[in-house]
Amino acid sequence: MKYVLVTGGVVSGLGKGVTASSIGVLLQACGFRVTSIKIDPYLNTDAGTMSPFEHGEVFVLDDGGEVDLDLGNYERFLDIKLTRDNNITTGKIYQSVVEKERKGDYLGKTVQVVPHITDAIQEWIERVAQVPVDGKEGPADVCVIELGGTIGDIESMPFIEALGQFSYRVGPCNFCLVHVSLVPVLNVVGEQKTKPTQHSVRQLRGLGLIPNLLACRSSKELDDNVKAKLAQFCHVPLSNILTLCDVPNIWHIPLLLRDQKAHEAILKTLNLQGVATEPNFKEWITRTKVYDNFNESVRIAMVGKYTGLSDAYLSVLKALMHASVACNRKLIVDWVPAGDLEDDTFKEDPDAYKAAWSLLEGANGILVPGGFGDRGVQGKTFAAKYARENSVPFLGICLGMQIAVIEFARSVLGLDDANSTEFDPETKNPCVIFMPEGSKTHMGGTMRLGSRRTYFHVDECKSAKLYDNVNFIDERHRHRYEVNPDMISQLETAGLSFVGKDETGRRMEIVEMPGHPFFIGAQFHPEFKSRPGKPSPLFSGLIEAACERTVVLKSKGNANLTNGVLEVHSPTSKSQNGNGFISSNGSLNGVCPNGNGVYVDGEV
Repeated sequence: MKYVLVTGGVVSGLGKGVTASSIGVLLQACGFRVTSIKIDPYLNTDAGTMSPFEHGEVFVLDDGGEVDLDLGNYERFLDIKLTRDNNITTGKIYQSVVEKERKGDYLGKTVQVVPHITDAIQEWIERVAQVPVDGKEGPADVCVIELGGTIGDIESMPFIEALGQFSYRVGPCNFCLVHVSLVPVLNVVGEQKTKPTQHSVRQLRGLGLIPNLLACRSSKELDDNVKAKLAQFCHVPLSNILTLCDVPNIWHIPLLLRDQKAHEAILKTLNLQGVATEPNFKEWITRTKVYDNFNESVRIAMVGKYTGLSDAYLSVLKALMHASVACNRKLIVDWVPAGDLEDDTFKEDPDAYKAAWSLLEGANGILVPGGFGDRGVQGKTFAAKYARENSVPFLGICLGMQIAVIEFARSVLGLDDANSTEFDPETKNPCVIFMPEGSKTHMGGTMRLGSRRTYFHVDECKSAKLYDNVNFIDERHRHRYEVNPDMISQLETAGLSFVGKDETGRRMEIVEMPGHPFFIGAQFHPEFKSRPGKPSPLFSGLIEAACERTVVLKSKGNANLTNGVLEVHSPTSKSQNGNGFISSNGSLNGVCPNGNGVYVDGEV
């Protein structure tokens, strides 16, 4: 087994996850099978109990693992299926060591960070790297490991020590370290500064890790003299100094690495030159060129609770992008804060209320994603009602599906107090109820999680057609509440159609509204299995229906498409960088230091 470790220095949010994913794509193009591991140094056992504002979305795997969003990057880029063990956290490592100590596995020895924690980290990496993730027999050829955080962080020290030992143990021909660092350009002098990277590499070497390649994030391509300076002071060959500069869209990153012969440097370090093939990027290049040249657009209103942070809906955005590319359309996502659609906002902030409704009414389609808690629920209900009554294509995911059912019960059945017991435990008409197998005392890992089977009960429904008329599908779930099975008959008599159910026939998985151009709710999360070139069927259906809808859109502020890339914006001023984008770690829009709206951090 060969290992490629990706670390980061100077600042967080440089795009280590995208770099790691792109290296994996590069190695796959050279004929190698690739697996991935993400190390998160936080003490949480997993990402399941973390707020989206803390760490972005929680990505869900087939086995029910609630993991860091970077594993979603890996799955989408490499088209693989990972497990919960592919996400290592400090909490998991310490938990496993303490459990061994309680069982007496250490034979009375004093349990310490070194060697017991560091040994556990190395054993975990070796064990998980052997697990096939591409559907083929036997282990992969190369394991790409991303170490989260920044070199120098206190919480990552045990992992750095373990990886230093690990690199020595597996040998130099089996271990390649790629260090991602920042080479800033000061506006005052316009010069690329190497000192931050020099200090980062010096600190890395002092901790026992020697970089083989430097991947330098900068707003423009590195000058030759800058590369020479980095090579001299960082002790890295000049040919191994890579530029990760701003690009029109993130699909260019693997091509950027290929053009700089990054694969040759990695293969030489790992002694794989004799068995590698010339990188085959035909499909990747075609997709990238097509994406850059779209002219027509499609506009989707995203009605959510966490609209100030696009990372909270990262997989949903990716799935929308995959579907829009398949329909040959540029995607415009209008962020609509659900709370701004509510009556209270009309009284307190009429401008925000007007802006939110203007975006909603100007959209070709409406999407209400998953979420928890009662904030913004009324606004989401208004969005579902608007879509239903005005024949606007609508997709509700998880909570979005439940919202659609609640709205229908209120508006069509006349049950004014219809609600979810999550929001009103005393409601007399509980359309959505807590699942009996759930836990109300423990939050972590107690939801209905992972891949579950849904059976179609209506042959000619839109959902079944989108899934090529199969009898059942397997999709990933993450929820505690479900549509009340005792109200199904009443709801269907009034016009709703629950076309997909679980194996018992009592748990509702897909709801549709017959006669509507496209009105579908799914209890599962179809976005988690969407891939470039293989978009999720439900997202494809939404985009196709939205493309067919002819609406004369009024001008919506600064909703522009720049250089043929996706723009996401909010009706209120929430930009942190002055150009209308929310910049955050791994976000879709990422960092736009050049001010032209071109995405340079994040991935599609």
